[in-house]
Amino acid sequence: MPDLNPNGFAEDSEQWANPIEAGLAHDEDLIMEQILENINHTPLGQVLKKIASLPEIRQQKVLRLRRQITTGRYDLTERLDEIVDKVLEDLVA
Repeated sequence: MPDLNPNGFAEDSEQWANPIEAGLAHDEDLIMEQILENINHTPLGQVLKKIASLPEIRQQKVLRLRRQITTGRYDLTERLDEIVDKVLEDLVA
């Protein structure tokens, strides 16, 4: 733990040193390491892994669909349930 001067600053710097936070920093690092090691074994970790494996956005397809929606040539309400179901299936599978 750093030595504090009367103003509450660490002796070797002009930054405020909180002795409680200094002691917890090491514990927080250990907790974060445990979380990262076990992330793939949790439901959230599995969803994040699945999201990370999804393909990149196909920009041309997005632009084409956006044009169709704005010009009224693509009925989004008709396809919305189908699209949501497909996304959920992809995430769960």
